[in-house]
Amino acid sequence: MKISLLVMLLLLSVSSCTSNNEHRSTDESSSCSLQSYQLIANQVHTGDELDHGPDIGSDEWKSVIEFKLGIRGNSSIPARSSGRWCVYILNIINTEAVTNVVNDINNMSPSFECIDSQLGSVEDLICSHEDLALLDRRLSQVYQQAKNSLPESQINTLRTMQHGWRKGRNDCWKAEDQQRCVKKLYVDRIATLQAKYQLVPSTGPFNFYCDNATSSKVEVVFYQTKPATLIAKYNETVSLMFQQPSASGSKYKGRNGSFWEHQGQARVVWGYNATPMVCHLLK
Repeated sequence: MKISLLVMLLLLSVSSCTSNNEHRSTDESSSCSLQSYQLIANQVHTGDELDHGPDIGSDEWKSVIEFKLGIRGNSSIPARSSGRWCVYILNIINTEAVTNVVNDINNMSPSFECIDSQLGSVEDLICSHEDLALLDRRLSQVYQQAKNSLPESQINTLRTMQHGWRKGRNDCWKAEDQQRCVKKLYVDRIATLQAKYQLVPSTGPFNFYCDNATSSKVEVVFYQTKPATLIAKYNETVSLMFQQPSASGSKYKGRNGSFWEHQGQARVVWGYNATPMVCHLLK
């Protein structure tokens, strides 16, 4: 891989300069300090979107760090149990040229570790397709934004929902077109989190009164996600809907309902096989 080769060439240059110009202190042969570990962890991310990853300072963590930097297997790397390992790694990540290359590698990789021996077919698919890897990293970022917007008491619920979504994503191995299945799930999940946790600009709310009854109101907020979404409220229930192709007006569809609006009049279906309601925008 060209990027890995570039990392190796830059690394050899850094290593040569270090050995010629630096006098290492006697404590470098001892174990790494907690501060060194934290400096490395701040520069090289090793966890996934659920904050799962190897313990900082563990041999597994050091192995992942080496992989992320593109240097695993290099015979010049000091023993992971020595303080020299941290000095070596810090010299690399503090070299601007190598850091830029590492960032490029990370941007083409998903949020999880691709060399994990426990990977299933769907994870393998993501690792081997740059567009899916990019979506995985994007979802990881949006998930983090959603988590940061919540009080501590609600984070576990979000984490549980995300874990359930990942199980659904992994079921794409059953699909005839696995890549298309995975891509759709990522795109929809990103939009869902952005709308539900109000991470993107929105317009509304707009009130629609249905079947000529002021007590029958549908409240709608539109979100600038991709694809576009809306969140509708009716009778104290909430539905997230995604924009659908339409010859006229704006059509949105959710799990058990739909909202089709044209020039201030909307046809709303709320619930599986429910009778459509005719609703009008309150101006």
